[in-house]
Amino acid sequence: MARAATTTDVFNAIAEPRRRTIIDVLARGDQAVGQIMARLRIAQPAVSKHLGVLRKVGLVSVRKQGRLRLYRLNARELKPVHDWARKFEEFWTHQLDRIKDRAERKAREHTQSPGQPAPKKGSP
Repeated sequence: MARAATTTDVFNAIAEPRRRTIIDVLARGDQAVGQIMARLRIAQPAVSKHLGVLRKVGLVSVRKQGRLRLYRLNARELKPVHDWARKFEEFWTHQLDRIKDRAERKAREHTQSPGQPAPKKGSP
């Protein structure tokens, strides 16, 4: 099965790690290509190519300021990704609760004196 083009939707566009990094950089504010290149240590043609993909799906817009072209993140366009990932939040929360419970149990076991019974769950 052929993979969808990177410009078909936001999900395909952000599948590439460097584009996600560019999004992270633009989340801090408008940036020129040169600034993005310096932060990511990527050549100008590669940065421009990634910005082009992000522009086609609406994640990035560009405006001229004098001789510079400043790129801006349109974070609202990430909402479909957020909505999709939110469906899985219960799994993360459940796992974090289990880790917390286990850590608390281990801490209680560690602080007890030898020969003392462990306090029952829910007792002070």
